[in-house]
Amino acid sequence: MQNTTLNGALYAGMLSSGADHLGCYRKAVNDLNVFPIPDGDTGDNMLATVYSGADAVDRGEDADLSDVANRSAHGMLLGARGNSGVILSRIFSGINKGFAGVREADLSVISRAMECGVEEAYRAVPVPVEGTILTVFSDGVHYANERITGESTLKTYFNDLLGEMQRSLERTPDLLPVLREAGVVDSGGAGLIYIFEGMRRTLNGEAVERMEAHAETKKADLDAFGADSVLTYGYCTEFLLRLQNAKGDPEAFDLPAFVEYLNSVGNSVVAFREGTILKVHVHTMRPGDVLNRCQRFGEFLTLKVENMSLQHNETELPEVTVTVPKARKKAGIVAVAAGAGLKETFLSLGTDVVIDGGQSMNPSTADFLDAFDKTNADVIYVFPNNGNVLMTAKQAKDLYPASDIRVLNTHSVGEGYAAISMMDTNAGEPDEIVAELDEIIHSVTTGFVSRASRNAEKDGVHVHSGDFIGFIGDTIYVNDRDAVDTAIALSRSMHVENCGVLLLLVGLDAPEAEADNLFSALTEQYPRTEVIRIDGGQPVHQYILVGE
Repeated sequence: MQNTTLNGALYAGMLSSGADHLGCYRKAVNDLNVFPIPDGDTGDNMLATVYSGADAVDRGEDADLSDVANRSAHGMLLGARGNSGVILSRIFSGINKGFAGVREADLSVISRAMECGVEEAYRAVPVPVEGTILTVFSDGVHYANERITGESTLKTYFNDLLGEMQRSLERTPDLLPVLREAGVVDSGGAGLIYIFEGMRRTLNGEAVERMEAHAETKKADLDAFGADSVLTYGYCTEFLLRLQNAKGDPEAFDLPAFVEYLNSVGNSVVAFREGTILKVHVHTMRPGDVLNRCQRFGEFLTLKVENMSLQHNETELPEVTVTVPKARKKAGIVAVAAGAGLKETFLSLGTDVVIDGGQSMNPSTADFLDAFDKTNADVIYVFPNNGNVLMTAKQAKDLYPASDIRVLNTHSVGEGYAAISMMDTNAGEPDEIVAELDEIIHSVTTGFVSRASRNAEKDGVHVHSGDFIGFIGDTIYVNDRDAVDTAIALSRSMHVENCGVLLLLVGLDAPEAEADNLFSALTEQYPRTEVIRIDGGQPVHQYILVGE
């Protein structure tokens, strides 16, 4: 008999297979990159997001569909990385809303839940762009929903869904000229198809190959903490707590005060709530105190406590110390940057926390929440410094009620550097400060020099694999075999002669002698412009030029 209903155990298995199937094709999704440089990370971001959801669920035979959907949606919310990951997390958040209170779902419920996924995904994007993952999912859902009949099954539904998603993906270059010019389809849409194909394979009883690195988890070496050992790193404590009416009014639960308590007994705190569920992560020397405190408000749904001395032995974690949290201040700054030199530069400008990330290494929502806790300020100004990090930062903002979070629209480290170097957090009210920062951001031009990873034709420029390209935003201006010549030509397109300051950020792979030659050439060519060199150590981009 063909299956026409979806229960929790089946949905959990489908999510796991979806994650594994994407894991097998992660690199293929990464390679669907509009720009011919090795910065494609859509596959990585979507994989991290979907695994966070799949790993959060209970795979028991008696699991309610609503519980599995809820846990997986929460897991993806915390694990979301990059724009594609955030949109993916919102798709499954919408599906979760459609499954609320449902033990198992027939096709009428499933179709509505999928519609909720479409609606939630579109709401997550301020200006939705067609020809992206949004279109691929929306087209597939609407097509599959319209074809439901009295004879339909889960298999026929997923066949219709995936068939139209594939056709929609093939149409994305017709909707987005940038895809057509690059000769690729939308990477986020492709990643979503791999996930749903893995889910369909579970329906068909087909095995899905697991990604080796994820499938095998090293067992802790219990001998690493013996009878004479001293607890150094504390306990990694994570749980979901259901706030109970019998123990007080859940609506009156004071999350900021609770976060303050967690910071007083530990660090690496991540805590947020949705409805009556409280999600907590904390590193503490006294997990029992935390758990006893939490049971004043509710009961645990999930609970994990691990001795980090064992984790440290297995994964060589950096040393963790428990410190007294800094006194709360009026304003703080969080920025995203990659490269030791760049991170040190942002810290020297007064940034409280620099999150490691940027092109090809997007931080997660949880990374931002952790940074907000560490900053501990009434108002926190956030500089994502990458267009693919903006949505994650804004999602974290919506999950963090303890501070007034202001996310600036910085699309590059150049914009972030200029804004932070000129900002005064005591200059006025937050709205006034943000307005001034926006003016600074718009006055900055940032150019990038990177090595091309493939042949391409873009913006009238013939790009050759292995050469260097110079680009501003999404526009390529020059292709050359020499990095210095590329940077000089790019500086002309930036009109550096009109800039008072030119910042030269030297990348991780740039030879010292080459960087010296470029600095000298720029200084000589632009005598009226102050050229400042910083050894940023950033990946992907050999050089970054910032004109102010």
